[in-house]
Amino acid sequence: MLRSLRFRLPALFLAGIVLSGLITAVIALRLFQNYTQHRLVSELRRDAVGLTELYQAQADNQNGAPPRFAAPRLEKATGARLYYVGLSTCPDSKQTCGLRPLPISYLPDWQSDRQVTFEFTPPSTDRTFVAVANPLRLSGGRKHVQFGDIVVAKPKTELNETLITLLDRLGIAFLGGIAIAGLLGWYLSRRITRPVLALSKAADEIARGRYDVELPPVRSGDEIGHLADRFRDMAERLSVAEQQERNFLMTVSHELKTPLTAIRGHVDALREGLADDPSLREASLDVIASEGARLERLVGDVLDLAKLEAHRFTVLHEEVDMERLCDLAYTTFGEEARRRGIEYRRSFEAAPTIVSDGDRVLQIISNLLTNAFRWTPDGGRVDLELAAENGTVSVAIDDTGPGISPQERERIFRPFWSRDDSGTGLGLAIARELAVALGGRIELDSSPGAGSRFELVLPARTAP
Repeated sequence: MLRSLRFRLPALFLAGIVLSGLITAVIALRLFQNYTQHRLVSELRRDAVGLTELYQAQADNQNGAPPRFAAPRLEKATGARLYYVGLSTCPDSKQTCGLRPLPISYLPDWQSDRQVTFEFTPPSTDRTFVAVANPLRLSGGRKHVQFGDIVVAKPKTELNETLITLLDRLGIAFLGGIAIAGLLGWYLSRRITRPVLALSKAADEIARGRYDVELPPVRSGDEIGHLADRFRDMAERLSVAEQQERNFLMTVSHELKTPLTAIRGHVDALREGLADDPSLREASLDVIASEGARLERLVGDVLDLAKLEAHRFTVLHEEVDMERLCDLAYTTFGEEARRRGIEYRRSFEAAPTIVSDGDRVLQIISNLLTNAFRWTPDGGRVDLELAAENGTVSVAIDDTGPGISPQERERIFRPFWSRDDSGTGLGLAIARELAVALGGRIELDSSPGAGSRFELVLPARTAP
């Protein structure tokens, strides 16, 4: 349960929300704390300036007589504590005319003639206050002389109380956000994991050898939808590959069994002396040699395809006379064309010499001619053309066979695939792989009922 994607996705989603929420809360608290402290200091400075001006105005109105503050009322109005530090302005030097006295030790630089912000713990209390001291100047002759500082202070716990209130509100909002995020994460995880779980179950079925699994349609155009489409294609290809493998095993077993049966029959005849006549013995040996060569070609095709697909194929670089090579391939199929009444023509418009692997080029052309003669009916036509232009050499084979539909154009180059389930289906696959290994390609132009044209295109590289 805990390891399932359905649990881990919302868990990770929720963990991300919680982490981002905590970071946001810490930053918000820090900013709010700075803001409230700055606001508190601003209020204290404003109150300190106002109270100082009020005190000085009372002194001026009383012609130098020491003013007396109604401190309790002012403290109640401002919500702050009022202190005085400095020289006494009252007849009794021990009095501060209604203000709370504050020892000079709490504000050593009270004579700096500037407003000072500081924190202190007043006598007879254990609370810390934030305070602003504003210079107090009274008339002394023609000059205003600084006698002390009026201090306006508020408990620092007010900031903490504000922060606690904010924390309460943030906690409620945070819990609500987590609940909403959890529900959203659970909903999204189900939306995301449903097709993934379907793909996982389909993968289990494919692992058991069942390729006909059906996947639920995924309408989303994101990575999950792309994965579902590619998985569906993979399952179809595996099904086709399995069918091709079965066909190949059946075909290869048949292809191997036919020449082996013929070879065994003639060997038994020679052993038992049934072919005493020299001509019969020679005929039996010819059949054995022919069927042995057929087996060798079949095994060679399978090995060539395996080497090509594993990229363990060695390509020789030698001068190749393309006219001579095409003429050799053309001659090889001359007897079959005469026997079946096929109109067999050649057209060599150039005589190029390229640097390539001559044996492999001949193998490609021979495979294409074999395919053309296989599908061309008796009395049809097969053409072999050689041309060179624009830095390339092309060898084209035209036939008058049944043609190839657009749906089959790619399949015919797949290994072990045959349109009529006969043969090994390796000829065209090997031809295309060899063409790519030689730096070329095979092009196909065909339509049903109009024959086919296979064209081998190679780079016209010359010898250095």
